[in-house]
Parts: sequence; C-alpha cells; structure tokens
Amino acid sequence: MDLYKDERIVLTLDAGGTNFVFSAIQKGQAITDPVRKDANADYLDRCINTMKQGFRELLEKLPEPPVAISFAFPGPADYPNGIIGDLNNLPAFRGGVPLKSILEHAFSLPVYINNDGDLYAYGEALGGILPEINQQLEAAGSPKRYHNLVGLTLGTGFGGGLVRNGELFIGDNSTAAEVWLFSNRYNTQVNAEDVVSTRSVQRVYAELAGIHYPNDLMPKDIFDIATNQRTGNREAAVAAYHETGRALGDTIANLLTFVDGIVVIGGGITGAKELYMPAVMEELSSNFFPSNTAELPRLVQRIFNLDHEQDKEGFYKDYSKELPVPGTDQTVTYDPIPRLAIATSRIGASEAIALGAYAFALSKV
Repeated sequence: MDLYKDERIVLTLDAGGTNFVFSAIQKGQAITDPVRKDANADYLDRCINTMKQGFRELLEKLPEPPVAISFAFPGPADYPNGIIGDLNNLPAFRGGVPLKSILEHAFSLPVYINNDGDLYAYGEALGGILPEINQQLEAAGSPKRYHNLVGLTLGTGFGGGLVRNGELFIGDNSTAAEVWLFSNRYNTQVNAEDVVSTRSVQRVYAELAGIHYPNDLMPKDIFDIATNQRTGNREAAVAAYHETGRALGDTIANLLTFVDGIVVIGGGITGAKELYMPAVMEELSSNFFPSNTAELPRLVQRIFNLDHEQDKEGFYKDYSKELPVPGTDQTVTYDPIPRLAIATSRIGASEAIALGAYAFALSKV
C-alpha cells in the first residue's frame, strides 16, 4: 500500500480532552483545512453531536465521498469494537459508549477508532521516520534495514505505540504500549508519566527554585529560563529537563530490551530536545554493575541520536565486512555492530496521528 498514491479519502479526527480537530486525507495529505471544535468532554450528547457536526462540515467540502472514518482517542478503550470507556480527560464516556456503532449508523461508513499513541507510531512507521531511515541507508549503500518502531509522545501525558514489521501491535486487550504506566528506577513511587510529562518539568523546577507548585510557568517558560531567554533560576530549569530526560531514557532502555526497533519521539516537549536528550543518551549508554562481573552495558545495541550530526553519520555508516567460509572460496557478510536510532519526529505528532489513522482505515476497508 502506497499511502501517497491512494486516491481514497478518509475522514480523521484527533480527539483530545479539550479540542477536536477534524481533517480529510487523500494520498497521505490533508485536502481540506482542519475543522476545530470544543470537545464538550463533560457532556456526552454534546460531545457526540460535536463529532457528527465536525464530520458533516468536512463532507460538504469534499469532491467525492470518503471510504471511512478513522480517528484517535487518548487512553485505553475497547478499540477493536469501538467502545470508549473510562477516560480521565473525556469523562462523558465513562461506563462505556459504543461510539463506533453510533457513528456508523449516522454516516453509513465504516468507522475505526484507535489509541492516539498507537496511531502516532503507525504514522511514523509508514510515512515518517522509518521510511526516511531506510531510504537514507539505501542511499548510503548500507544493506541494513529496519522494520520495527517504538513511537513515544511527550506532553501533558506520556503515550506510546508499537509497530512490528509494518503492522500495528495493540495486544489482546488493545492496551499494548501503555508506556505511561512503566515504573522508573529513579522514582519508584510514581508511574513513568509523572516523571516524563509537562508536570514533571514544572514540578522539578518549582522544587529546585523554591517556588510554589502548581504555578503559571509552562515548560516553554522553563525552557526559556534554561536557555537565557527569560529571567529565572537557570540551574533549576536545566535540572528539570535533565530529570525528565533521565526518566525518559530509563523507559526507552526498558522498551528496547524487547522491541529492538527505531525510537521516534513527538509531542509538545520535543521543542526542548537540546535539554533532555543528553540525559536520555547518557541513560541509554549507561552500565549495570552486577555481582558476577565488573560492569555490563545497559543495552546490547548501540544507540545513535539522529538529531546529532556526528551520531547520524555513524549510524548510516556501513560496518559490514566479509568473513571467509573455511574450506571454500566463499564469504558471508557480517555486520558486527547491533545498532538502533532514536530521533525526534520530522513530521510532528499531529500529522503522524492523522497519517496513522488514514493508513489504518485503508488497510481495513
């Protein structure tokens, strides 16, 4: 399936707790301006009517009928059956609402609903960082290719998704890659989201700067303080992002021990990558000190940061060599360096989610 040549149109929605953003996609690109509406997250009838109205407004703008509706929701739900349950940021759906069936009845179209972190990863795997990496490897003459991906989103929450060999992996309960519930070795009393999100940056800065929390300072404000664009406690601001990066690195290291794929990071906090990525890379290259040996690398693979020019050059280098087969005149090719890459999204989380929703619908219609 070539997303960028497919003529079929899919209606998509990025459903957040505050705003709904509707789009129509064809050939992997939005063909209308986005339609934005308040989510009305506390009132079920208003919320569902908002969805219907948003999709109707899109339909009026299209040159031809769409083949499906496909969109993202935050948090765990019964996604294969399209039933939305107890979501903290969309309280109107608590108790279970058969949203897929409601919308299919209203529009006479197949409707597909998935977790936003899953669709983010799917979009990056099919039309984002993964094809970009493989194209660069081909251009560099390297035989190495990648097929698996971990997508992570950083913002008010911490989301994730897994793609294996081009297929979205959602698990038996459609709750795979709930990375926000990972534990963290630096703060074992809270889940990963509490130390890898906007509130982590805000809380740590307030604590170290000796000011009240919560307050009006946003992560962008703290970034500006750390980079001398705003007055404040610069040392505390730098430390706040360092702590977030260290915790993020711990989660990524745990993921890579069993996924063994490319990592791509998107979301609002990625604008501060220069502050948190050094701590991430420090964690990924750290060592354990077990009782039976002096030290042990945290990961089998060597991790390259594609946002860093020197790392980027090292990742795309061809390390393979020819090994002779004893007793014959033959050789076999061997790459002695197991390696992975980590990168910030090039297309952005919102576009990747929409692209993932589009691709998922086309794979099912």
